[in-house]
Amino acid sequence: MTKISITTVLRLLVAFGIPLLVLAMPTSALPIEGLTIIQHRLLAIFILAALLWVLEPVPVFATSILIIVLQLILLSDNGLTFLRPSGEHETLLSYTDILNAFSSPIIILFMGGFALAIAASRYELDNNLARVLLKPFGTQPRYIMLGLMLITAVFSMFMSNTATTVMMLALLGPIVASVPKGDTGIKALVLCIPIAANTGGIATPIGTPPNAIALQYLQGEHAITFGGWMMMGLPFVIVQLAFAWWLLQKLFPTTMDKIELNLEGKFQKSWQAIVVYITFAITILLWMTSSFHGMNVYVVSVIPLAAFTLTGIMGKEELKLINWDVLWLVAGGIAIGMALGKTGLAEALAHSIDYATLSPIVVVITLSIVCWLMANFMSNTATANLLVPIAAAVAASMESLASMGGLTGVLVVVAFSASLGMILPVSTPPNSLAYSTGLIESKDMAKTGVIIGVVGLLIVYAAALIIT
Repeated sequence: MTKISITTVLRLLVAFGIPLLVLAMPTSALPIEGLTIIQHRLLAIFILAALLWVLEPVPVFATSILIIVLQLILLSDNGLTFLRPSGEHETLLSYTDILNAFSSPIIILFMGGFALAIAASRYELDNNLARVLLKPFGTQPRYIMLGLMLITAVFSMFMSNTATTVMMLALLGPIVASVPKGDTGIKALVLCIPIAANTGGIATPIGTPPNAIALQYLQGEHAITFGGWMMMGLPFVIVQLAFAWWLLQKLFPTTMDKIELNLEGKFQKSWQAIVVYITFAITILLWMTSSFHGMNVYVVSVIPLAAFTLTGIMGKEELKLINWDVLWLVAGGIAIGMALGKTGLAEALAHSIDYATLSPIVVVITLSIVCWLMANFMSNTATANLLVPIAAAVAASMESLASMGGLTGVLVVVAFSASLGMILPVSTPPNSLAYSTGLIESKDMAKTGVIIGVVGLLIVYAAALIIT
C-alpha cells in the first residue's frame, strides 16, 4: 500500500483549507467589492487550482479534472439544483462551454504536435534534425542549450510558439538520451525550450497574440511599424534569453563537460519515412504562412493526424503514446480561463484597483503586475484581451502618463508582461508540452518562471523609464 507522506497531507490541507476559508467568507468581507455568488465560488476554485498546481500534492492533470468537475457542479446551468443562485446578476456557465475545454482547438493543436513527435521519433527524423541544426554549437552542454534557445526563439518570432515547441522538443530526444539519468542538466535542456518559445515571440508584432492585440489600439499618431516594434522587442528578447541561459545553468548544473551526440546517420528512405518528412515539412511551412493561405495553426494541426493514420504510420499502439495526461492538464487551464472571462471575475479583479489614485509609474507597474499574474493562470491572449482595453482607457484619461511613454509605452509594457507569465505547466502551451516530457516537475517550472518573470518585468520597467 502506498503511504501518504506528512508533507503531502500538509500540502493538501493548505490547498483545500484556504479555498474553503474563502468560500465560507461572506462576499462583503472580501477585498473585491460586488462579487456575485458565482464569482465568489469561482474565486475559491481559482485559488484551489493555483495551490494544487504549485504545491503538486496530486498530479497536475488530476487538479485540472477536479477544476472541471467543480465548475460543472457549482457554476454550471446543469449543476446541483439547490446550489444554483437565482439572483438577476448571477451568470451561470453553460455546461457545454465547460466541457468544450476537452475539445478546444488548442487540444487539437497538441494532438497534431504529438503526432508529429511520435512519427519523427519512429523514423529518426528527430535525430537527423538534431544532427543538422545543432552541429554548429559543439558538444558542451551550455552551448547546446544556447543553440536550442536561439533556434526556438527565432522560429517563435514568426510562427506559433506552440508549433515551434513541438518541433524543438522533437530534437530533444537524442540529446536527453546522451545525458546520464539523474543529471540535473536535463532539466535545464528541457526548460530552455518553453522559455525561449514564450520569450521569442515578444520580438515581433506577429510573434505572440498580446502584441497584435496591443497594436490594434496603437493607430494614427501612436502607430508602430513592424521594424519599430522589433527595435523595442528584439533587444529585450536578447537580454532576457541571455539571463535565462545563465540562470538555467545556475539552477540546474550539469556534471558533464560535454555531450557526445550521435551526429552521424542518414535520413531513412522508406516510403513511410518520406511521408513523415513531407508531412513534417508541409505542416511547419503551413504553420509559418497561415496569413497567406488562411488556415490557422489549429486547422493545420489536423493534417498530420490524418496523413499518419490513413497511411498506417500511426496505428492504435501509436495513438496510445499521445500524452493524454497533458491534454487533461491543458483542458483544466482552458476551463479556468473561460470561466474567469465569462463570469466577469477576471474583469472584476482587473478593476479592483483604483488607478486614478496612483502615480504614473505605479499605474504602469500595477497594470503590468496584474497582467503578469493573470497570464500565469489563464491564456495570455485572454489576459491581453481583457487588460489592454483597460490600459488604453487609463492611459487616455491620465495626461500624467506621458512621462511613461503615454499610450504607446503603457500598452507595450502590458503586452510584454502578458508574454512573461510562465510559472505553471498550464500557463502556456509550450510549458505544458515541456512538462509532458516527464523530465521536469511543476516546482522546477515555478521556480524558474518566477525568477525569469520578475527579472523580465524589471527590465521592461527600466527600459520604459530610460526610453521616455
